[in-house]
Amino acid sequence: MSAHEPIPFLNLSAEYKALEQEWFEQIRMTGGSGRYILGPQVAEFENEFAAACGAGFSVAVANGTDALLLSMRALGIGPGDEVITTPYTFFATAEAISHTGAKPVFADIDENTFCINPDHVASRITPKSKAILPVHLFGCAADMTALNTIAADNGLAVVEDAAQAFGARVGGSRVGALGDVGCFSFYPTKVLGCYGDGGIISMANEIHVAALQKLRNHGASAPFMHDQLGYNSRLDEIQAALLRIKLRKVDQDIAARQAIADRYRQGLQATDVRLAQAPAYGTHVYNLFTIASARRDAIRKALQANQIPHSQCYPLPLHLQQVYAELHYKAGDLPVSEKASMETLSLPVYPAMPHAHVDRICEIIRSALG
Repeated sequence: MSAHEPIPFLNLSAEYKALEQEWFEQIRMTGGSGRYILGPQVAEFENEFAAACGAGFSVAVANGTDALLLSMRALGIGPGDEVITTPYTFFATAEAISHTGAKPVFADIDENTFCINPDHVASRITPKSKAILPVHLFGCAADMTALNTIAADNGLAVVEDAAQAFGARVGGSRVGALGDVGCFSFYPTKVLGCYGDGGIISMANEIHVAALQKLRNHGASAPFMHDQLGYNSRLDEIQAALLRIKLRKVDQDIAARQAIADRYRQGLQATDVRLAQAPAYGTHVYNLFTIASARRDAIRKALQANQIPHSQCYPLPLHLQQVYAELHYKAGDLPVSEKASMETLSLPVYPAMPHAHVDRICEIIRSALG
């Protein structure tokens, strides 16, 4: 392999080319049907997705942020409530809490998984607590057994943010089927992504289905009849058709991601870099392969010098961001999250990534660390 061969962070165009013929056929069929919104493709995808994650039911929406927001609305979360979540995540997690009128309460993370620490969650519960919102970060399942026990002991709902982790498991169950509701994003970079925006809410209890279907469609109880304020949050038929194709192949993609992660671990095992790996209680699907090192800046400089793309997720934890200044957190309040923001770096990973690219990246990192 040439040292100058470009290494992409993610190769979505190659994935598209592999699906192009089948995808175009679905576009022709959907276009010819004349059904573009809340049609048969969405209904079939909802059934297939629910079966795939073992949740029983699912409701497709416009994006992953809406999945979080509508889920909390359906659970009755609103002004005066508190929802405990992680500060080490994409902003949408806390943003959705805030948009319900509830207050995000941040609990620190586990230094090995980067997911929310159940022990710290327990310490953050108050009489105003209404729910726990764990994030299955980077593709790693959070410790749902411990979190569900805490929730049950305190009468709290559990909303899973599974945007980055379709297919990850705790024990024998997939994420999205472990809390009251599971929220997924189909943003193109996800393990299961569409060619635009999309999202879905999974659940075991049918009682939430009708409420979510109403909320995603302007709060309509019948055509032109509305008994509550809702949202315009509907998954397009064409995106649903694509996702049905990709859902049939996603387990192969997950296995390929896990093989790439194994390759990274082999290449970096002799370094002092902390490497992403599955926790003892569950699995990791590697939406991102995230490492941690006190010498992260040296690694970044070496990758930049060799034109290797990478991502710093996340450079400032949410409890220290200006938008949440009114919550009065300060540096040092959540030290594990703050340390992660200073030490983590996400490396390229996608199902068709050549192993030679992984080896090249590992070589650069080893050289940077001496």
